[in-house]
Amino acid sequence: MSKKKIYELLIGTNNKGKFREIKELLPKRIKIYSPNTYKIKAPIESGKTFLKNSLIKAKYYSKKTGKICIADDSGLEIDILKKAPGIYSARWGGKKNDFNLAIKKVFKKLDNVDKNWRIKKIRARFICALTIYGPKIKTKNSVGKIEGKISNCKKGLNGFGYDPIFIPNGKKITFGQMKPYQKYSIDHRAKAFKNIKKFL
Repeated sequence: MSKKKIYELLIGTNNKGKFREIKELLPKRIKIYSPNTYKIKAPIESGKTFLKNSLIKAKYYSKKTGKICIADDSGLEIDILKKAPGIYSARWGGKKNDFNLAIKKVFKKLDNVDKNWRIKKIRARFICALTIYGPKIKTKNSVGKIEGKISNCKKGLNGFGYDPIFIPNGKKITFGQMKPYQKYSIDHRAKAFKNIKKFL
């Protein structure tokens, strides 16, 4: 990437929660754009990894708008479910991205694998891949992970997605119970961003 500072960025997501988190991580001097402004629908995520899907999104939104784009692909891996839902995390919520539905699906699948899972430590992790793509810059990407476990029930109303059922290692509460600044300082997105912020 050139040494020239980036002053404008399109955040390549229509997910309001994800948009808010990425915006919070970006330097305040950067002018932020949303796909909603351009009425752009999301691309088909055909990649087999978080990194490939983040590149697909960044490239798609950049080419649609002519702007430099930062895009994220992230999700939850649960070891006992063979790392599902993984790259399909959002899709488990159906066409309306209903994460209440997605969480019910997680619990149902855990019940099918082990009826006693609620009294055990169910290892899981959140993964985030970030990609910056745009005209006249070199593509950059980064992956961040945070290890934890699955809560035996939904807890907390903060965050979005699977946050109410994920307890990071070393903590006793879910992401859904944390205040935004607490989550932003330790989560998978913040870890991915640490490796990419030098290019901003």
